[in-house]
Amino acid sequence: MKLARRLVLTTTALAAVTAGTLFSATIGQATTSKPAGADTAAPTTPKVPDSLKVPDGNRLTGVFSAKGVQVYTCTDGAWKLLEPAATLSAKNDKSHRPIALHSRGPVWVSTVDGSAVNAAALATSPKPGTIPELLLQSTATRGTGVFAGVSYIQRLSTQGGVAPTTACTGTEQVSVPYSAIYTFYKPAK
Repeated sequence: MKLARRLVLTTTALAAVTAGTLFSATIGQATTSKPAGADTAAPTTPKVPDSLKVPDGNRLTGVFSAKGVQVYTCTDGAWKLLEPAATLSAKNDKSHRPIALHSRGPVWVSTVDGSAVNAAALATSPKPGTIPELLLQSTATRGTGVFAGVSYIQRLSTQGGVAPTTACTGTEQVSVPYSAIYTFYKPAK
């Protein structure tokens, strides 16, 4: 039953994101020569701890705001992260048009051009009362759009998303709201 409910919620969320993206494109709001999801101004990034700095030889190509949930499942009486589920929008987009989905893998998939990037965590920087900030390295990319060739990703300015501290039983699941800024880098050419 929980799986069926999750599939319905996921399908509904994807339909809403797709409809919003198509509607935005239809009314002419996506009329820029830059890649979909790219800020029109030079991207800027929040303050970054030294442990999460991207290696030299990479350039910032996208800054996105994320809102979603961290989904936890009960495993052996303790809450364990199952997956993130978030929608990303361009950081400076006041209408918050969804341009990417973030989910288990972790993976980010553009709802505009279908490009995607998978990554693995390299470093973490704990923050009190919220999920940690991260430096991730790309393990695979696909497509020719906004996520093509991404080398590094940072999860910064995190808020919320912390696992419950209460005990759990069985196969319970809980979704905890979170927000973050994700920055994407590609090799400098």
